[in-house]
Amino acid sequence: MRIRESGMPPQQYWDSLLAPERILDALLLDQSRRNVVEFGCGYGTFTLPAAQRISGKVFALDLDQRMLDATRINADAAGLTNVECSLRDFVADGSGLPEAAVDYAMLFNILHLEDPIRLLREVRRNLRQGGVLGIIHWIFDADTPRGPPLDIRPRPEQCRDWAQAAGFSPLGGTINLPPYHYGLVVKR
Repeated sequence: MRIRESGMPPQQYWDSLLAPERILDALLLDQSRRNVVEFGCGYGTFTLPAAQRISGKVFALDLDQRMLDATRINADAAGLTNVECSLRDFVADGSGLPEAAVDYAMLFNILHLEDPIRLLREVRRNLRQGGVLGIIHWIFDADTPRGPPLDIRPRPEQCRDWAQAAGFSPLGGTINLPPYHYGLVVKR
């Protein structure tokens, strides 16, 4: 099931809109994390820096084989052997990972889907007790160069409410990730 408004622009343009290292620092993804799952890996923009930080694997999930191929090519070029790419419709079918398989999860620019709480419950199932979920999304501003239409673009408080409804506890407040994003960190 494709997420609403989820088309990807060319990789060079996409990468120009994000600062992965700074974002991962702000969202508490560091060397203390072992295994990570990324829901919607795209080109691997966050997959690769995550894989360089952790001691275990990054499970990179996407329903677009072209995105997975790009992530695999980029991981191979970077010499990363700890990235496992999986073609998954995680919205409809879940991650395919066992319960409590990871200690960090990434939901980046995808919570504008039709049933965010359902996805958040699957993320919670994947996280070990005390595991952390990092969320980013486009700020609520029509002038951002990308992002879903404002009528489906979630605000930070909506993401926080959805996460709490799925059983997460917030770790701090909204994180400003200029120029185009905000972030949240929540815990299972």
